[in-house]
Amino acid sequence: MHRKKVSFEYTVYNGMEELPAADLELMKAAIAARDQAYAPYSGFRVGAAVLLENQQVVIGNNQENASYPSGLCAERVAVYQAGARFPGVALRAIAISAASDRISVDTPAAPCGNCRQAIAEYEQRQVVGIRMLLMGATGPVYECSSLSDLLPFTFGRANLQ
Repeated sequence: MHRKKVSFEYTVYNGMEELPAADLELMKAAIAARDQAYAPYSGFRVGAAVLLENQQVVIGNNQENASYPSGLCAERVAVYQAGARFPGVALRAIAISAASDRISVDTPAAPCGNCRQAIAEYEQRQVVGIRMLLMGATGPVYECSSLSDLLPFTFGRANLQ
């Protein structure tokens, strides 16, 4: 037996005002999408903005349903929309912002496990990392260089062969 360690580095911006201009615009798109989320049950609103290789930005927000498993997270709405509208165009970055109608969200919100897996599929397909920009309603922004940082042991096509 032997032990191994998995770790990664990420950048912390004290607030979105410290982001480079292009990343700031992407985060603003995520916030605008977040503000339009359909979250009447949880009151937890999430917005995502995907920057594509062709410089297009595709947004998504969480869409809840009274039958909870039928809803969909913002990240998957944005990623699947990008894949449908721009097939074969690589995803370069995803900005995510979360806020709540009930509590203060001042720490970055990371994608859930289902969203990580969905984004991993795109990252594996394009063989290029997808930068992640994560924030709450206020506070710091975390920048990860790749989705694989958040999901180091991914399940994918190779596991099915």
